[in-house]
Amino acid sequence: MLRYTVGVDNRRSIGMRAETIAADMLRDAGLTVVERNVRLPEGEIDLVCRERDCWVFVEVKCRRPAWGDAPAAAVSWHKQRRIIRLAQHYMKSKGLRDVRCRFDVVSVTLRDDGTSETRHLPSAFDATGF
Repeated sequence: MLRYTVGVDNRRSIGMRAETIAADMLRDAGLTVVERNVRLPEGEIDLVCRERDCWVFVEVKCRRPAWGDAPAAAVSWHKQRRIIRLAQHYMKSKGLRDVRCRFDVVSVTLRDDGTSETRHLPSAFDATGF
């Protein structure tokens, strides 16, 4: 049985595993993964994807079953606002104007046996009011 201990390095590897699972799932769903772990001075965007003419900014949330709440529940209003601002900075830095975009969340629940459950929430939130 695979067990995880909580530590910075282990959390990072768990997060990277969840992002890989999410990226693979999104590719299988027809999205193109453009970039992963986009670091900007204000923070990081987990995944930047394209679906036809729409830019998709994806927040990946990973949880263990024992933690209770679904991973997507961790995307608070403040986190949404931060992701929207990061997306605005990203688009400006790439010279993207007047493009469609949306904000998705991918929830990854990692079980002790090494399996995972993944849920994609397209258009989980929008930039209205920000």
